[in-house]
Amino acid sequence: MRIDGTYFKQFCLITYQDHHSNYTQLIRFSEDEKYDEIKEDLQNLLRLGLKIDSMTVDGHKGTLKAIREVLTETKIQRCLVHLQRQSLIWLTKRPKLEPAKDLRKLVLMISKITTHNDKTDWLNQFKNWEKAKSYYQQKSFNSETDRYWYTHKLLRRTFIYIKSAIPNMFHFLDDSAIPKTTNGIEGFFSHLKNHLDVHRGLSIEHRKNFIKWYIFFSNEK
Repeated sequence: MRIDGTYFKQFCLITYQDHHSNYTQLIRFSEDEKYDEIKEDLQNLLRLGLKIDSMTVDGHKGTLKAIREVLTETKIQRCLVHLQRQSLIWLTKRPKLEPAKDLRKLVLMISKITTHNDKTDWLNQFKNWEKAKSYYQQKSFNSETDRYWYTHKLLRRTFIYIKSAIPNMFHFLDDSAIPKTTNGIEGFFSHLKNHLDVHRGLSIEHRKNFIKWYIFFSNEK
């Protein structure tokens, strides 16, 4: 299963979708991707009798926490596209620091990992990069606040972000039924928004009803 949220001006749409059939099992309109609401949704899916072997998600903390609490036996696959995209934003297109340039090269390799050999090679390179720990943990003193701050905070943030995701990055290599990205559901969102843009004058309630009918007919295909 895939779970992802997309944002409209007035609300957030959270969607739970089967990877193989693209069937939308559940949706929720909310203000944000909230832990307590996602937890409730997952519990409701289980009550409906769904067996969820894996869940492909982005790195939203509330979503991850809810899945770990409710679906204790379910494999969590981190969306590699989200992981790569966010890391590249923090590292920027043209980083000036050599460690940042090297880490950016590793980030660009993530989407090209297709075998266990690729995985092993990438992990070894990542561990070698980690040896520059003293660099990304450097601190600078700010006399105005009288506090120390991490000198290269975005570099450090990227490293921690990737390292924390590693345990859930490669389940797709052991099970071809597990999608490594949420691209399918993002394509669904894109198609939905294109249709909704044609009806820009709709009220919030009518926009929500439009989405409900759109999903209903999509499931009927």
